[in-house]
Amino acid sequence: MKHGKQRTLCVLGITFICASIAALQGCSGRKVYAQIQAQGGPAQAVQSQTGGHAKVYFTSDISPAGLMSVYNALEQKPDNASIVSGRVAVKITTGESPNSNHLRPALIKDLVQSVNGALVESNTAYGGRRASTAVHKQTARDHGYTAIANVDILDENGSISLPVRGGARLQENFVGSHFKNYDYFIVLSHFKGHTMAGLGGAIKNISIGIASSEGKGWIHSGGKSKTNPWGGEQDAFLDSMAEAGKSVVDSLNGNILYINVMNRLSVDCDCNGNPAEPDMHDIGILSSLDPVALDQACVDLVYAAPDGKSLIERMESRNGLRTIDHGAEIGLGSKIYELVRLNG
Repeated sequence: MKHGKQRTLCVLGITFICASIAALQGCSGRKVYAQIQAQGGPAQAVQSQTGGHAKVYFTSDISPAGLMSVYNALEQKPDNASIVSGRVAVKITTGESPNSNHLRPALIKDLVQSVNGALVESNTAYGGRRASTAVHKQTARDHGYTAIANVDILDENGSISLPVRGGARLQENFVGSHFKNYDYFIVLSHFKGHTMAGLGGAIKNISIGIASSEGKGWIHSGGKSKTNPWGGEQDAFLDSMAEAGKSVVDSLNGNILYINVMNRLSVDCDCNGNPAEPDMHDIGILSSLDPVALDQACVDLVYAAPDGKSLIERMESRNGLRTIDHGAEIGLGSKIYELVRLNG
């Protein structure tokens, strides 16, 4: 991350002040000074170097009711016409195996059904139980998703291209052709670590998550190959996720919202059939209309946690925070946010 000036973060009523990288090795270098603010009520807005901030809503209640509360707190939602016509997509990760830490149907059912949403996913580029549409749909069925909603594999019938505006790595992004069938996307992500990306949250879910199988190869390779996702330059991959995500957001003209669930905080992603057991506590559920602010808030909560060492090491060892930084640089969102507590 880039830290030339002092930066103030507000996390659950605690103001974290991170000085320059030379003095503190950056905010991700993880020497943090804390000043406790008055408890209760919404957190104060972080101080911005550029002015303005995004709202991120937080609840510690990881339950169907808690999920509905962060959704209802948002000022923008799908309109009734989209709900009635079934044109609301809820982007999830179906998980590689029953042992994966994917979000369970019991947690998300009420939200999905309240918007008459279709659960959407895309095929992988690396084999496994989600590499073809037929097997992927069976995996979704095995994991209980088809019992609560229709499941649509976005690239079942191939890809379409979305333009990338202002990208340094990509000029286009490839998503499943069914993407165009939806008016509104609710991006429902399980926040966790990731073997390659360092972390997975909202930005990863709208980039790698929505990308078709060939689009995944395109992002992983930094725009070099649709068929070989391996061996690409790491920073190009990280930047490409932010750029692909921006193409999705731009194409939807703001008809998108984001929710991150911070439970089962393993260092491994839900694409891992046997992920490492989490060694830190669950934190809560967060929502925002800004994917950069949302992922940044989750990262800040991990750094503020007393038991986040393993996940912090995973994020830093893969340079994973670069994706959030690049997202802010290209206008995907803002790292400056106001964290609003809904309970506690």
